[in-house]
Amino acid sequence: MSQVKRKRYEALLAPMQEELVAMARWARVTGQRIVVLFEGRDTAGKGGAIRTISEKLNPRQCHVVALGKPTEAEQGQWYFQRYVPHLPTTGEIVLFDRSWYNRAGVEKVMGFATPDEVDHFLDQVPTFEKMLVDDGILLFKYWLGADQEKQEERLRERLDDPLKRWKLSPIDLAARDQYDAYTRAREAMLARTHTDHAPWTLVDFNDQKRGRLTLVRDLLDRLPDTQCDAAAMDFPDLGHAPLEESYGVLQPIATLPES
Repeated sequence: MSQVKRKRYEALLAPMQEELVAMARWARVTGQRIVVLFEGRDTAGKGGAIRTISEKLNPRQCHVVALGKPTEAEQGQWYFQRYVPHLPTTGEIVLFDRSWYNRAGVEKVMGFATPDEVDHFLDQVPTFEKMLVDDGILLFKYWLGADQEKQEERLRERLDDPLKRWKLSPIDLAARDQYDAYTRAREAMLARTHTDHAPWTLVDFNDQKRGRLTLVRDLLDRLPDTQCDAAAMDFPDLGHAPLEESYGVLQPIATLPES
């Protein structure tokens, strides 16, 4: 399948982003809470997918959560404890850039968690997620896939591009030899956490543009009817000529010349 060209991608995405804005308005008006988890291969495109959803939404309503390495105190907590404070209140949308499933993925493959810890986690996840869903949270779980050839191409791009170098970590490089191990970890995770109340959805992200379109369309189609018209708002005439900006105590810095 050929890759989606940018103009075609933007044309297909624009109406979906209008639907996302309508969805956010519906969530605010109805008090709905929405949680979307993004998991998957390194370099698959989790960050780009999250930006596609969030970029047109109010950042006070739509929050992106990307937690770092747990602190010493967090390591002594119940595993899910550090994620709970980031769950949404009424009218909010939370997008997790990796989530509690770190334990079943990178922590398992790279040896940061013991087999017993991973097994205990997989036992608890269905119950934890059922508590969220039973409380009214709409929970969506996406796993983004990419072939190792694409992964290598994107890792090399990060290495060579100074604007993307920050995305490349020693863990990413160490994980290059663990492609099959991550596959096995994913399959074990799916076998125990793909449930009726919190199913997984796998999306092919070898073509990241097509992957984003596929994911967003799936998310929108699985939401309830989110039709909620924007409130009418008058925009009366200003009543005078527009005023120019004026300064007293301080002046603006010099404007950057074109060349």
